[in-house]
Amino acid sequence: MLTIKAVQEQKAENQVKLKAIWEDVEKREVKNLTDDETKIVDELQALIEGANDTIEKLKTSEEAVEPDAPESNPDTTSNTAKDEAKKEIVAKERKQFENYIRAIKNAEDGNLSASENGAVIPTTIADKIIEKVYDISPILEKSTQYNVPGKLEIPCYGKDDANNIQMAYKDEFNELISTSGNFTSIELEGFLAGALTKISRKLINNSKFDIVSFVVRKMAEAIARFIEHELLIGTDGKIEGLAKGITQVVTSDSATALVADDLIRTQDSVKQAFQSKAIWIMSSKTLTAIRLLKYTVDGHYILNQDLTSEFGYKLLGKDVYVSDNMPEIEAGKKVVYYGNMQGLASKFTNNMEIQVLNELFATQHATGVVGWIDFDAKVEDAQALAALEMGA
Repeated sequence: MLTIKAVQEQKAENQVKLKAIWEDVEKREVKNLTDDETKIVDELQALIEGANDTIEKLKTSEEAVEPDAPESNPDTTSNTAKDEAKKEIVAKERKQFENYIRAIKNAEDGNLSASENGAVIPTTIADKIIEKVYDISPILEKSTQYNVPGKLEIPCYGKDDANNIQMAYKDEFNELISTSGNFTSIELEGFLAGALTKISRKLINNSKFDIVSFVVRKMAEAIARFIEHELLIGTDGKIEGLAKGITQVVTSDSATALVADDLIRTQDSVKQAFQSKAIWIMSSKTLTAIRLLKYTVDGHYILNQDLTSEFGYKLLGKDVYVSDNMPEIEAGKKVVYYGNMQGLASKFTNNMEIQVLNELFATQHATGVVGWIDFDAKVEDAQALAALEMGA
């Protein structure tokens, strides 16, 4: 039976084969693929892309086959009982959520509890939405997360060097003068935001249609797009995000073109301690402009495709992530972010709430489903992040 693990293992094997071909090409004097190698590379890339599609379908499909359970024995009896109990809870909450969307009241399955914003979504369904949000938006997954409700105050130590703890040499029997660093703090608010998904009444009335998976997927996509925009760009008077929180800014000499020196200066703005997990973030058009940059000595492109990396490209040794929320090359715009995203603090509570709007879209023969979240984000460690801004 097909499992996600099996597909991932096959994908990894093909990535290793592909990497070996590129490494072999790199050792040659003439760095070109032969006709046979080109054919093999095309086949491997097609297999890898097909594996990605298969994995995504298995993740979203409720019919994905789970690995065979281990044979029962006295040591695993209690774990098996717990697993069965968990499955029962998942099935019951899923049915409650489905009945809520379809406006079915069922005493046997029970009904969702109400709140000011509608029904409180079952934990198992909320976890699925949040998990997909993390899958879709790696910026949120890579940030430092605080999953608590309400306002959160995070202490920041030594933000400026004026009052940090100092060490000094002292002779015996002489007093050591003490110094103490100053604590500052950043506050993460609880900004309420909603994501609206409209569902056709035909789909809702079709008992064979998997309405729960549809809502989970659509809600996760809407929330992911919103959260990623706020993390990268922010909104005045609401979420700060990277655009307003990054203090290490490199300004390009040009307002319309990037050069390799700009990227090197941006990368070197981040302290060495944060380099190991650093990534690049930019728009697709900015990525294209960088892909066209070449080393002047040998004419090779500075950015190379690397299918073994998380996002498919490496720039100056670091992964590149493309986002449609990033601004394109334009005067005065921050077009590239670089650094360790753990320097960004995000507060995203799991207490999601769902509201079904039966009347608002009745003339469209549709039902609205609104998901409410509590969210905020600010730069927590300015040393870990840098931005490249185009000249005026």
